[in-house]
Amino acid sequence: MILLPPQAPPCGVTPPVTARQSEQVGSRCTSAKPTGPTVNASRGRLKEMDGIQTSMQKKAAELERMAEVLVTGEQLRLRLHECKVIKDRRHHLRTYPNCFVAKELIDWLMEHKEASDRDTAIKIMQKLLDQSIIHHVLDEHKEFKDMKLFYRFRKDDGTFPLDNEAKVFMRGQRIYEKLMSMENGLLQTREEEGVTFERSLVASEFVDWLLQEGETATREEAEQLGRRLLEHGIIQHVTNKHHFVDRGLLYQFRLNFRRRRRLMELLNERCKTIPESHDSPFCLRKQNNEGGNTSFLSVSPTKEIRVVSAVRRSSMSSSCGSSGYYSSSPTLSSSPPVLCNPKSVLKRQVNPEELQTPGGPYIKKTFTIVGDAVGWGFVVRGSKPCHIQAVDPGGPAAAAGMKVRHFVVSVNGLNVLSLDYRTVSNLILTGPRTIVMEVMEDLNF
Repeated sequence: MILLPPQAPPCGVTPPVTARQSEQVGSRCTSAKPTGPTVNASRGRLKEMDGIQTSMQKKAAELERMAEVLVTGEQLRLRLHECKVIKDRRHHLRTYPNCFVAKELIDWLMEHKEASDRDTAIKIMQKLLDQSIIHHVLDEHKEFKDMKLFYRFRKDDGTFPLDNEAKVFMRGQRIYEKLMSMENGLLQTREEEGVTFERSLVASEFVDWLLQEGETATREEAEQLGRRLLEHGIIQHVTNKHHFVDRGLLYQFRLNFRRRRRLMELLNERCKTIPESHDSPFCLRKQNNEGGNTSFLSVSPTKEIRVVSAVRRSSMSSSCGSSGYYSSSPTLSSSPPVLCNPKSVLKRQVNPEELQTPGGPYIKKTFTIVGDAVGWGFVVRGSKPCHIQAVDPGGPAAAAGMKVRHFVVSVNGLNVLSLDYRTVSNLILTGPRTIVMEVMEDLNF
């Protein structure tokens, strides 16, 4: 019997062989690609990993949507309190605290352009009712009706359900606000893999900060908190390639808690990411959303001069120096940006003593202003006392009744008559979104 030497199998074929024969085959056919069970297993693992990642992203998107609804509901609640739509009401000798009348609210939504018609307003409020943000005061109605029925925000009566998702969301919002109020803090422009990302933070530095602030006791707890924030759609890796890990990777906040939501967004099937400034409380609104221009017309609280795009340039010279309001009709131009610093709107200088003299030509007014994503919509200028240099007609300050040439007396209970505008600006910047301002108005203007 003659034994023939083993022959190398054709490339790409993997017959049943021993481990030693497999090594010989591999050395003779180096161009062969693995097939069969090995490839199927690898593909299966990749498919499983993709499925897990897709499932996690889907879950994060769902939780992000829930967070958007919570933020929108809270912003509406604050606005309704400020407008006195929410108040104590009596019915049949019984008082129902902190509630609103459904029919009156629908009128208010239409008046403030939050709904185009009554049916749309009902759908918006039904969305909030379905998410347990509002409810009928006696829980007798599961539907929001255009009637004289009393409804209440659950946050106003302590019945808001604090499940795990809501707790993570509220904790994430608190951390976000703390980070946003820090000067030269963790949120900076950084690079990863040659790409620049604004307002990003390094995971390991974030963990250090959580420990320093007492948010967590150990690095392991801090990392777990970071993972929960990511899984709930609050933060994300800048390229969505990694979960949260205590390393030098970059992450960004996926949610901008300060952006002022439109109630119509509640009816959108998918949650849209709307790029807005996270801070800049003194910036005025964008006028042209088309094209590449995203400049704001503003006077910075820390810089005397800012770059102003040509799209708002004419309004600077035509109206800022007189009325303090800015034109809503931008001029289209390809001119380069220009530098400008608006002239003071004051007719004459005054001092704190003059403002406080009994019988003087000044009247004190108090405004409660809830900031939106762009800010509060006014520019403060001057020193001892500061004055309102400009007011955005579409902003929260204008809605509250603030006007140019108002002199700032106090901010959130703190007397600021002897402070300059930089100090007052910083006081507002580092404070809460809802500010209470006392001003003096000259009756001669």
